[in-house]
Amino acid sequence: MLNTNNITEVNVEEQARKAQKAGKPLSMLSTNDKNQALLTIADELEKEYAFILEENQKDLTIGKEKNFESAFMDRLLLTQERVKDFANGLREVARLDDPVGDILSEWTLDNGLNVKKIRVPLGVIGMIYEARPNVTVDATGLALKSGNSIILKGGSSALFSNKAIVSVIHRALEKTKIPVDAVQFIASTDRSATEQLFTLKQYIDVLIPRGGGSLIETVVNKATIPVLETGVGNVHVYVDSEADEEKALNIIINAKTNRPAVCNALETILVHKDWFSNHKDSLISKLNEYHIMVHGDTEVVKAIPGSIQAEEKDWAEEYLSLDLAVKIVNDIQEAIDHIEKYGTKHSEAIITENQKAATQFIQEVDAAAVYHNASTRFTDGSALGFGAEIGISTQKLHARGPMGLPALTTTKFCILGNGQIRE
Repeated sequence: MLNTNNITEVNVEEQARKAQKAGKPLSMLSTNDKNQALLTIADELEKEYAFILEENQKDLTIGKEKNFESAFMDRLLLTQERVKDFANGLREVARLDDPVGDILSEWTLDNGLNVKKIRVPLGVIGMIYEARPNVTVDATGLALKSGNSIILKGGSSALFSNKAIVSVIHRALEKTKIPVDAVQFIASTDRSATEQLFTLKQYIDVLIPRGGGSLIETVVNKATIPVLETGVGNVHVYVDSEADEEKALNIIINAKTNRPAVCNALETILVHKDWFSNHKDSLISKLNEYHIMVHGDTEVVKAIPGSIQAEEKDWAEEYLSLDLAVKIVNDIQEAIDHIEKYGTKHSEAIITENQKAATQFIQEVDAAAVYHNASTRFTDGSALGFGAEIGISTQKLHARGPMGLPALTTTKFCILGNGQIRE
């Protein structure tokens, strides 16, 4: 068995210092310089795919020895096609508008001072994530395009893959104007190295955890650095009494089965009692067709053969599978109250032809994304039309929802005068 314990001795504070130092020249680069760097990285990744796959095989071997689940192994697996997808993702980021330097507002005061509010990079981003090697590339591309240095701390199960990808990125950056030190990777499996990252406030401007609930909770609870909290998705669809049957069934199946293991996938259906009474046969048929295991309340268990009696934990569960919680509700207010109690403020949807009900749901439900007659699978930077994302924020400061390039910037007031003083 390959040994990954402390595979590399690292000095996390020194890496953070280097990232901060590299950030200044990076923040001054032109959009063209940054785009050219991303294109160079993309080309280098495609060129070095065999090396990346060879190192990925080491992670896969360890995963098999540890009996990782098949879904986990699939996320970990790299192929030539997947590496090509990474590269094309960087090319897509290169085509996106650069937010750095955008003038958000401008005005002139009575005393002649000209005030501009502009976008500037955050500085140094600490990215903490689990076994998804694609995040190494995606996060790096978004950080560099928005003028930020990045410190990457991936999960130990993808250590060899991530080390290989970062080494290729570094070789590519040597050919560009972006400092190599702008991309740091903590190549250690020591938990203390990760926890040290949480406290280096003098070097790191923001932490972004991306992964399961326990990872996010650990970062939020232990960090002394501001955290952009990407959220667990206990996603609900409320089927109103006036929901169109075809729309409801199509949305439910898409939101649940399109990619069950992602955070914007449906986990709980709240069904109005009248709609369920009128359409339960077609709903049951669809759920059976897609092999969905129902965890239902007492009424649902009586009506749906093979369903399981839901426990309290089922209403809060992010299954990330073909399991689905189903609850019958008396009215829209009961649905909203249920979401308020169990939701994670990620993505919520109502299916109805009643505009008044839709408006009430959209106004009262507190979530990063709220839908009317559409699948929750659209909570995604690419799907919503602004390119790639570094994660989906479920908090309210300073970004919420899918976080693309603008979310990786902050603002600066530039005030231009001609000798004005305040009396």
